Amino acid sequence: MVNSATPLKVWMVCGEESGDQLGAGLAAALRLRLGSGVAFGGVGGERLAREGLQSLFPLSDIAVMGFIAPVMRLPTLIRRVYQTVNAIVAARPDVLVIIDSPDFTHAVAKRVRKRLPELPIVDYVSPSVWAWRPGRARKMAAYVDHLLALLPFEPEAHRRLGGPACTYVGHRLIEKLPLLRGDRQLDHPLASPPRLLVLPGSRRSEISRLLNVFGETLGQLHDRGLHFDLTLPAVSHLENEIRAGVARWKTPPQIVVGEAAKFHAFQQADAALAASGTVTLELALAGVPMVVAYRVSDIESAILRRLITAQSAVLANLILGENAIPEFIQQDCTIDNLSAALTPLLSDTPVRRAQIAALAEVEARMTTGGETPSERAAGIVLDVAMRGRG
Repeated sequence: MVNSATPLKVWMVCGEESGDQLGAGLAAALRLRLGSGVAFGGVGGERLAREGLQSLFPLSDIAVMGFIAPVMRLPTLIRRVYQTVNAIVAARPDVLVIIDSPDFTHAVAKRVRKRLPELPIVDYVSPSVWAWRPGRARKMAAYVDHLLALLPFEPEAHRRLGGPACTYVGHRLIEKLPLLRGDRQLDHPLASPPRLLVLPGSRRSEISRLLNVFGETLGQLHDRGLHFDLTLPAVSHLENEIRAGVARWKTPPQIVVGEAAKFHAFQQADAALAASGTVTLELALAGVPMVVAYRVSDIESAILRRLITAQSAVLANLILGENAIPEFIQQDCTIDNLSAALTPLLSDTPVRRAQIAALAEVEARMTTGGETPSERAAGIVLDVAMRGRG
């Protein structure tokens, strides 16, 4: 149990930039409640450092993604897991919060549970047990005391799968809703010509597989006499490649770089053609009707077909429990399919109106009331720490 005469010792362990952002929000919310009555330790990046967490080692040591990179870095990852576990055991914090990056953070949590079975452990961000490897939920219950979910359907998924206690705290995008939408209403009239966003991804592999098919799709719409203003928000490190890739498009896009320019484009957009990913949830909260596409390598596709159990790759569809947003994955990601799905979104049609209504429902299901996700998460972490395990 926590001794109220000493600062609450909260250790956080994250494995990449997105986890560092979540951890920093949680740390700020805890400090708002406790002031100097909280102290942080663990593994984090620059944002958590600004909240007073001195990381055991640079986050870059463990921030690896994909199937191959973790294997290549395995010796370093194993060494950092045991270093983190030993530090936690020596520090004996009041609560451990692991944040996303399950390959690293769950390896830490399992070993900490064996050595400090009384230490409460909170997991911030659920692994995608609802999409693949559902057996992980039940296994987590042995070393996670409470799970903080970013998506509203996740508590029910863990209940069904035998996972740990789980509470929906909200996605950090909820806090960015004013930036995503501005002051525009969901049922705003379309611009003339309509303003179309194209979002081919933020990774080089996504750009290489989607940029051409997106360009040819838009070229087909152009040939059919459809007119639109086109904007492409690009990540800075891929800007030159994207500019080269769109140079011959029949409708040249305006390329914008940076988060502020991206949010402004979202506020103005009437429709979007987007790669599957978090950006589709941003579009949903912005109220922008969309068509979603994705392609991976043949090897990755064969692996994913065996593993994926979710009925959709679009988070908004999973939140709704229905495929209200059209998605075209792998062999279905064709020019004809994309152009046919995008056409009715560029004018005032029943298809467009139905998707706008679905997007409004996404926002309603994701609302967190008067508290931010970070504030809700902080309340649960405090409650778990004060109650102790069991």
